[in-house]
Amino acid sequence: MKSYRKEIWFETKSRRELINITPDIEKCLSESGIREGLILCNAMHITSSVFINDDESGLHHDFEVWLEKLAPEHPHSQYKHNSYEDNADAHLKRTIMGREVVVAVTEGSMDFGPWEQIFYGEFDGKRRKRLLVKIIGE
Repeated sequence: MKSYRKEIWFETKSRRELINITPDIEKCLSESGIREGLILCNAMHITSSVFINDDESGLHHDFEVWLEKLAPEHPHSQYKHNSYEDNADAHLKRTIMGREVVVAVTEGSMDFGPWEQIFYGEFDGKRRKRLLVKIIGE
């Protein structure tokens, strides 16, 4: 069995962003030489997320509105955590959206359903953060 590991770094321009990382993961898969196996992608920070969904701008807007209703950023004073920091909402948003995805690999390609893409979700950005890609298989 082969194993491949790579860290991908991000520095977002805004506090919250959704980034389609599917091309980055496809490049990792190609580099790995693995044709049958599994890909694990996980956020290496507790205020960012990795998830699978459709790459459609209206849906991305809906995620932002929905997440802000569930865990509003302001007022910062609503969160006990924010007596030390100002990012409690980002921790909660990450919990909702998830830490990682696992994707099956068959004949050198990711097994996706229609419209599925992999996203990195940043909820407390404007600084360097990373994503781990681990691929195992034959």
